[in-house]
Amino acid sequence: MLGPPGAGKGTQAEKLARARGVPRISTGDMLREAVQAGTPVGRAAKAVMDTGRLVGDDIMISIVRERLERRDTEEGFVLEGFPRTVAQAEALDTMVDDRAPLVVIDVEVPEETLVLRLSTRLICSSCGWTSTPGATMCARCGSPLVQRNDDNAEIVRERLRVYGRESQPLVDFYQRRRTFRSVDGDQPQDAVAADISAAVASALGGRQ
Repeated sequence: MLGPPGAGKGTQAEKLARARGVPRISTGDMLREAVQAGTPVGRAAKAVMDTGRLVGDDIMISIVRERLERRDTEEGFVLEGFPRTVAQAEALDTMVDDRAPLVVIDVEVPEETLVLRLSTRLICSSCGWTSTPGATMCARCGSPLVQRNDDNAEIVRERLRVYGRESQPLVDFYQRRRTFRSVDGDQPQDAVAADISAAVASALGGRQ
């Protein structure tokens, strides 16, 4: 699942994974776990993330390759937050070469909507889950909600510039494939989820 920061990929990936009975794999969640654990990868990733830049390809590819080797992904998975660069996409192709077709969903949202979403959102201080509007505690684990260091308007715009420069070429990489679909992410969550489900079914030739 592709899309810029704030497009709702995490929420929609979880909905889709639950509906299809496969694991949701979020590189953002894996990175946050590494940051909270204070591992060398986590410390390096935090220094990069706090400036609004993207974590390097080598780290991300290694994290995803290890995760996709686990048995729970044998029947499929929903991958969110990866790939973000063409190099990562090429690496992913080799990881899934002997699996079912890779369906690529691009969630599109206007920039000003993204800036508003990201500069006003809160996330869980414990599990990293994004809050619903007006909430003060995490609906998932009950921990306090906080604002991420990189969720102020200036850094948000830098993150979107980085995304446009480094990740937007993924659309060019994927859009000629018959399993590529674009979905309007600037609508209510349930409508986005319905469009994504229909797009996946269409990309798989009608298979549910």
